[in-house]
This record gives sequence, structure tokens and C-alpha cells, in this order.
Amino acid sequence: MALSEEAVRHVATLSRLQLTDAEVKHYTEQLAKILEHVEQLKKVDTTNVEPMITATLTGNVFRPDEVRPSLAREDALHSAPDHDDEYFRVPQVIE
Repeated sequence: MALSEEAVRHVATLSRLQLTDAEVKHYTEQLAKILEHVEQLKKVDTTNVEPMITATLTGNVFRPDEVRPSLAREDALHSAPDHDDEYFRVPQVIE
């Protein structure tokens, strides 16, 4: 699948990335190789392959959901650098 530099620039714009001409050329080459590999994978016959959620045979290793008491507020705030006895206080990061 041919990938144009214009397509890479378009994706960069959608992603809010500012790329130099050299980066556009570099990423065009890299993405084209990735798309070529995906095209090869599409050719593999998977008609008799069962869908799976993981590549290992271990299955679901998550614990069951159980209601348990959480950490007390005082304990959580104890080691916080700044708090107001109810909430964590953090420096403002958004104007």
C-alpha cells in the first residue's frame, strides 16, 4: 500500500503534531513498512482459528470483584505534601 507524505502530514495535523520535512519523510517510510506488514498479515488464512482474548493459555487471571473497605481518608492524606483535611491539594496546571 502506497503512503503519501500528504497523508502523513494530514494524520500529523489531526494529531496536533508539528513535523519537520525530514520527520515527514522518515515517518512516511516507517509507516509504509508497517502497512506493508499488515497487508501480509491480511493474507493469512484464519478461517479455522478460534478468536481469543489473549496469546497465552492462562485465561483470565483477574481476581473477582469484591466489596472491601478502602483506605481511610486520614490515612490517605497523612503522607500528602499538601491537603486541607478533606482533599489533596496540588499546584494549578491549567490556566
